Amino acid sequence: MRPNIVSEAGFPTRISQWWEGIPFLTSAVVIVCGIIYLVCLFVGYDSFYEICFLPSEVISRFQVYRIYTSILFHASLLHVMFNMLALVPLGSEMERIMGSVRLLHVIILLATSNAIFHLLIALLVAHNPFHPYQYLMNECAIGFSGILFSMIVIETSLSGVQSRSVFGLFNVPAKWYAWILLVVFQLLMSNVSLLGHLCGILSGFAYTYGLFNYLLPGSSFYSAIESSSFLSTCVRRPKFILCTGGSTSGFIPTYSSQNTTPSFASGSIWRNLSSWIPHRESTPAQDNRFPGRGRTLDSGRNQAASDINSASTLQARLLDDSTLDHSSERAESGIGQRSDGRRSTVDGSATIGLDASDEQIQKLVAMGFDRTQAEVALAAADGDSNVAVEILMSQQACI
Repeated sequence: MRPNIVSEAGFPTRISQWWEGIPFLTSAVVIVCGIIYLVCLFVGYDSFYEICFLPSEVISRFQVYRIYTSILFHASLLHVMFNMLALVPLGSEMERIMGSVRLLHVIILLATSNAIFHLLIALLVAHNPFHPYQYLMNECAIGFSGILFSMIVIETSLSGVQSRSVFGLFNVPAKWYAWILLVVFQLLMSNVSLLGHLCGILSGFAYTYGLFNYLLPGSSFYSAIESSSFLSTCVRRPKFILCTGGSTSGFIPTYSSQNTTPSFASGSIWRNLSSWIPHRESTPAQDNRFPGRGRTLDSGRNQAASDINSASTLQARLLDDSTLDHSSERAESGIGQRSDGRRSTVDGSATIGLDASDEQIQKLVAMGFDRTQAEVALAAADGDSNVAVEILMSQQACI
């Protein structure tokens, strides 16, 4: 038996293959966050007070740069490793669907919305008339985990799965997956920003419900950026995914995809929101060995493919003489054959064209095949006598 090449590959080879499978932007985020952590480790920078997301400083001094610097810095080696290992599968899947430039735009949008939600909740808690609580205004938050929680919500919506596994221990409904992770991390880990993760979940749901659609331009906008000169080096990278080159199975909501503005005044609010949630769409696949014939069927949305399936089933029935008696079938099904011997109709619903000449039929009969079978085989082979011989030989082998 041939040995398993994958199992014999060394650890460096496996790591190299794993890294090569990560798309451009996801791998770039991993590299940037890793380099930033190593630099902070070597220079001894561990306070993070100047770059973390601090609501009091953002409001009083308008230090909006904290919104974006805070997601790139991490407090410990386990912090950065855990976040980056979680980013690789999530970011890779979303980047293959969206494209590299579009995903970068979405990450920036999610970071901004996370910060806005964070500020609003911190202000409400700090200035509520019942019991003001100032701690959230002075909480210093860093790390990429807020974006990760947003990605979890978005990827779960795009995948369409009904349940998710929590660390391989138990399955939970997909719609509760992010909330359960929020509780698990809060219970098992210390110094975890509950508000940062919660705002990430809220941003993810806001995205999937289409509340950011007006902030997401169409594909032409991203294509224009990809064709610009300052991105030419990145676009040429083999792992870079173009906006129009991503998987067509995922629908990403954009402003251009919405023709009209939904109205919450009529109908159910949930029905309006559900219509904005992205869903996967499947495209019928075609077998290259039999162009125009073999297809993957989707009976609910492709009636033409269903018709082809009916015709293929009819041909299989006619060619299988172990289950079909030609003479009785013609009498019972009302097969009417024209005088020129070139076309027959079964049950008035399917037509098989016999384009073979009498000479080709005579050759097949001379080879020992039944004339009726020869006519049907030539019709199924579109007049190609070689293919007809193969069909007839396969039928005899099956008998």
